[in-house]
Amino acid sequence: MYAITGITGKVGGSLARNLLADKLTTRAIMRDAAKAAEWRALGCQIAIAEMDDAASLTAAFQGAEGVFILPPSEFDPEPGFPEAQRVIEAVSAALTAVRPGKVVCLSTIGADAPRENLLTQRTMLEQSLSGLGLAITFLRPAWFMENTMWDIAPARDEGILRSFLQPAGKAFPMVATQDVGRQAATLLRESWSGTRVVELEGPVRVSPNDIARAFASVLNRPVSVETIARENWESIFRDQGTHNPLPRMRMIDGFNEGWIEFWDNGRAAMKGTTRLLDVVAELVKASQSAS
Repeated sequence: MYAITGITGKVGGSLARNLLADKLTTRAIMRDAAKAAEWRALGCQIAIAEMDDAASLTAAFQGAEGVFILPPSEFDPEPGFPEAQRVIEAVSAALTAVRPGKVVCLSTIGADAPRENLLTQRTMLEQSLSGLGLAITFLRPAWFMENTMWDIAPARDEGILRSFLQPAGKAFPMVATQDVGRQAATLLRESWSGTRVVELEGPVRVSPNDIARAFASVLNRPVSVETIARENWESIFRDQGTHNPLPRMRMIDGFNEGWIEFWDNGRAAMKGTTRLLDVVAELVKASQSAS
């Protein structure tokens, strides 16, 4: 049996559907019992647990051959990342108590970055879980292509893609969430010992100009890139309700300046197959259906 946290999200859902397609027993771990019906209908066992509650996680992991850890992302953390630390302590305690045969943990590109930033939450997670003496794989995906969902409205209504990633012609490592879920399902089926790291990006790297061209193609209208000056980032993020914008700003710095990167610039990274154009088309279609 495979126990999957984060199953109601894009990555966890993709992973679970891959396992279920192969008739593998899957336990859906979620916080909200109201979301259980869909997964029960697909054949999943159901466990209710909070990611910062060791007791409920321990119960949810019991009997699992393999466990998938998808930690919640905190985009506006308190200084020192106490939110992430609570999750790390609970997950570590539960895995220590149950000691499953193998663990796949969703980490991120930049988990080995030399400077503190928003992704340091995953650095902390990797450091803690690496010390448990379990067979554990840290899957480090690139920037999610699905983040372009926030660009739909300005691209559609104004013909503008406002980008924090810059310069506009620089290609960044990105990947589709369905490729992340598919790769996680493959890794969870494998056997290994000790700790390993698997990096994952899409078939080609993507620039803000590429994103604009994808929107132009899907929306059938011109779309141009407008890069956002760094001196304006803090006020923009605070206007959006962020209380501590520095970690997010430093993460974007890391991508723009090149110190958040795969260890050999992605040459050894696994490659997904989903194209940016297909992701953008699906996101735009979903936005039209919702309106």
